[in-house]
Amino acid sequence: MAQGKLIVLEGIDGSGKSSQYRRLCARMEQDRIAYNHIVFPRYEQESSALIRMYLAGEFGTHPNDVNAYAASMFYAVDRYAAYKTDWGKLYENGALILSDRYTTSNAVHQGAKLPEDELPDFFAWLSDLEYGKMGLPRPDLVIYLDVDIQTSLARMRRREARHHTKADIHEKDTSYLERCLRTAQLAAEYYGWTRIPFLKDGKERELMEKNDEIYRVLRDYI
Repeated sequence: MAQGKLIVLEGIDGSGKSSQYRRLCARMEQDRIAYNHIVFPRYEQESSALIRMYLAGEFGTHPNDVNAYAASMFYAVDRYAAYKTDWGKLYENGALILSDRYTTSNAVHQGAKLPEDELPDFFAWLSDLEYGKMGLPRPDLVIYLDVDIQTSLARMRRREARHHTKADIHEKDTSYLERCLRTAQLAAEYYGWTRIPFLKDGKERELMEKNDEIYRVLRDYI
């Protein structure tokens, strides 16, 4: 079987990742590029039950109430179930997979619970868990949307007001989100992710300017 390609779009909450992902999918369809898409976590699936309980605060109302390693397992199980029941055969037969989040999100959101000097060991453990022990494919390309914390928070609050939603235990904790941003920068260096800056000369870049850059990176790779 011809192994496929896995491309991941990653970013902390409020980075505009979902909007960029939708536009990427639309452009690929417009250009008649064959691909399959997957979004994590899969909240509508039974395999995400522990994730939903965790984010709802049933294991504790602070992210650190569940340690980085235990929480990582919740998300890893959801990805394993998706691979086995959804996109695994497609990938193994040569398909291009575009994923909104992946193991990369564990590196960011769970790694943020650890001291910086422990992160290299955690990053290595995470890779061994999901790619080694569980047999999930490594991403061929990770595109990381590098946003600042002030913009991230402002965008999340506007989203909550617009959709009348409530923040989960991650989104409520500003200091945790600040650590996520720092951890994401370290993860990008450790794993070799491709960064797309959110700001230019201290100002937010236009949505389509960023999308054009993301799409160029993707097209150059495939």
